[in-house]
Amino acid sequence: MNKRDDAYVTDLALRAGRGDKQALSEFIRLTHDDVWRLLAHLAGREQADDLTQETYLRVLGALPRFAARSSARTWLLSLARRAWVDSVRHDMARPRKAAAEYDDVAAQQPSQDNPNTWSEVMDARQLLDELAPERREALILTQVLGYTYEEAAKIANVRVGTIRSRVARARRDLMAASGTGEPEG
Repeated sequence: MNKRDDAYVTDLALRAGRGDKQALSEFIRLTHDDVWRLLAHLAGREQADDLTQETYLRVLGALPRFAARSSARTWLLSLARRAWVDSVRHDMARPRKAAAEYDDVAAQQPSQDNPNTWSEVMDARQLLDELAPERREALILTQVLGYTYEEAAKIANVRVGTIRSRVARARRDLMAASGTGEPEG
């Protein structure tokens, strides 16, 4: 994710918007993993494939209007975020899954090679899931996916200071929930 890669991906997006099918294929190939990882962190692995597909369907309709006011990756991840937000809104109308879902996973036997890995991953995932959605999003964008605070702010369509405070609060919440620190003030 350096400036040079962003410039190339942005150029691909502009060419794809003008109808270049090879540029579109290359654009999707180079950005697919970023989109999937963001959505896997926001919505869960089980929904990431569907939301990634939904994102690229939106991209196909929006590429001709892409004007490169930000990098294509930033623009693309903001579309992915909107696809996730829309799915959350849609899911709010449906009944929620029971907490027994975590119990079922926890009841499974860990692997013999690494007995703690599965439970540690589940614990970490549960801690992330318990964060407020806007804090989880800010933490994932900056700490897991490696975007700068400025890039994360553009993706989330908020100010940089808002991202900074959300990350700080998410860290504090995680430390308090995991018992490794006390919440401040």
